[in-house]
Amino acid sequence: MLLPSLLRGAHLLRPCHPPRRHLSRLLDRYGFVPPASLTPTAKEISHGTGAAADQKRRTKKPPYRPPSSLDRGDRPASHSDLPFDFRFSYTESSPDAKPIGLREPKYSPFGPGRLDRPWTGLCAPAVDTTLRSVDAEDPAPAAEKDLEEARRRERERVLGEPLTPAERSFLVDKCQKNRTKRQINLGRDGLTHNMLNDIHNHWKHGEGVRVKCLGVPTVDMQNVCRELEDKTGGLIIHRHGGQLILYRGRHYHPKKRPVIPLMLWKPAEPIYPRLIKTTIEGLTVQETKEMRKKGLHAPVLTKLAKNGYYASLVSMVRDGFLADELVRIDCKGLPKSDYRKIGVKLRDLVPCVLVSFDKEQIIVWRGKDHDESIQDNMHKAFPSVLQLESAAGENEQEEASSESVAGENEHGEKEETSVDCSSDEWSEISSSDNVPDDK
Repeated sequence: MLLPSLLRGAHLLRPCHPPRRHLSRLLDRYGFVPPASLTPTAKEISHGTGAAADQKRRTKKPPYRPPSSLDRGDRPASHSDLPFDFRFSYTESSPDAKPIGLREPKYSPFGPGRLDRPWTGLCAPAVDTTLRSVDAEDPAPAAEKDLEEARRRERERVLGEPLTPAERSFLVDKCQKNRTKRQINLGRDGLTHNMLNDIHNHWKHGEGVRVKCLGVPTVDMQNVCRELEDKTGGLIIHRHGGQLILYRGRHYHPKKRPVIPLMLWKPAEPIYPRLIKTTIEGLTVQETKEMRKKGLHAPVLTKLAKNGYYASLVSMVRDGFLADELVRIDCKGLPKSDYRKIGVKLRDLVPCVLVSFDKEQIIVWRGKDHDESIQDNMHKAFPSVLQLESAAGENEQEEASSESVAGENEHGEKEETSVDCSSDEWSEISSSDNVPDDK
């Protein structure tokens, strides 16, 4: 009992020391005295408080907002006098094909308030199709005819007199790959709306522009040539395979080019009816299944390469129908949308019936009403590429022999003969597949 009491007394007799302050010794070891210039005076302190108060009273600066192409401000909507409906693609979309619905609301691809034409989901029509009165007649057909006539007159005015053979050969040689790198590539989307602006930009620097066509649009090159001449107002003066030379015209002025509003994004494609139906028209379900199985085991007519040139495909399918009722085309490696578009073109151009797209194969049927006499007429109207090349070689030999005979006059001197073709004749040559390609 005594020991704890003694210990408590000893604890009370200890000397009291001040509490330790756990401060860093860095200040003692590395002392720093600020100079007088850094020590603020009372006047500077009062001045600083006033500036801070003024800064508080100022309105805050709005945050930086990057410029946007959608922000039009107070500018009005742009107007274009081009006399045709604006579409995303002029060669791969047909006005006759009616969709059954839209995938999204009707947002204009030109941007909100940028164009004075409404967007219908398919196109921006040049003629206002709004019905003003129930009793009034529809003014759209008459207005469309007036636009077509105005487009024809303007194109003839810009083209002017037809080119002579010497001028034509000079322009064609000037636009070849070894002379210039200016080229427009026409791919799976065909002739798009923004491509028109690119063509006019190339026409600032030269009278002709080279257009290279590959992929799906080359199945129907006649349509590509016709739409190029119609939408640009130019003239195709040379065609070799998928390569075209587009001439701007004698009276074309770059500063008076038409206003072409650009599409800011690709519009969503509408919904169309199904291409492959459960049963083919005129056949039962069992016959349709057997035909699809038979089509997958049919010999391959040809294999399509990605981004290839398919101008001879229609004539090959017509030749294949002379030997068998089913034709199979191998499309391995092609995107699904590509060989579906090719199938639609074959259905309309051959014509034929689509059977299946299974296993990346296009299987088409010639149909029950197939008539070989019709196919023969088709071959006469649309000869194959080999026939065109052989005919071109024979024509060149005949022309060379006739020139050599007619070129010598009575004095034995040779005279140069030239052929003068009008613009209409050159347009027919360029936009039809009946005439052989230029070599």
